[in-house]
Amino acid sequence: MAKDFENEVPGGEDPEANASGSDPQEGAGEELTVDDILGAAQNADAAAEDAVLADLESALLTDLKRLQAEYANYRRRTEEQREVEIERAQGAVAKGLLPVLDDLDRAEKHGDLEAGSAFAAIAEKLRGVAERIGLTTYGEAGEVFDPQQHEAIFQVPTPGATEQTIIEVVEIGYRLGSVELRPAKVVVAVPAE
Repeated sequence: MAKDFENEVPGGEDPEANASGSDPQEGAGEELTVDDILGAAQNADAAAEDAVLADLESALLTDLKRLQAEYANYRRRTEEQREVEIERAQGAVAKGLLPVLDDLDRAEKHGDLEAGSAFAAIAEKLRGVAERIGLTTYGEAGEVFDPQQHEAIFQVPTPGATEQTIIEVVEIGYRLGSVELRPAKVVVAVPAE
């Protein structure tokens, strides 16, 4: 006769009854379901704790929204400042080129820029660079004088003139995009009295 020692417990008690540590008869009719737990009424301490957590959650959500708005504004301002700095740097470069471009214009007027010469090739390259960075010229003979764009250095009373007109451009005006770097210096024909 073989004895089964595996399931035998000293004292002859049921092993599952010992594991629970309670009397199997105690609370047999009071098994709780998930619905019972979720539907149970909260005590006052738990309700107060939930209200505090809800207030804290609301405050954190408000702080998060404020931080997101601040970050979006920071990115917008940074991008605007970056563009302003790029324009400022281009303006500084363009202003440095103006005296050289003036010298090239004077050389061309005096016939020193002969077609095919090395000096003419360099002048074309420099003018190409100025054009690529957005530098434009304005002020030509025959245009109507505009004191917002032109600087009159001399006025010539001219019989038959009905409005102020540019006769001669002494110094070409330059713009970089919409920014005026230098007004055109001109001689203006004014109506004779």
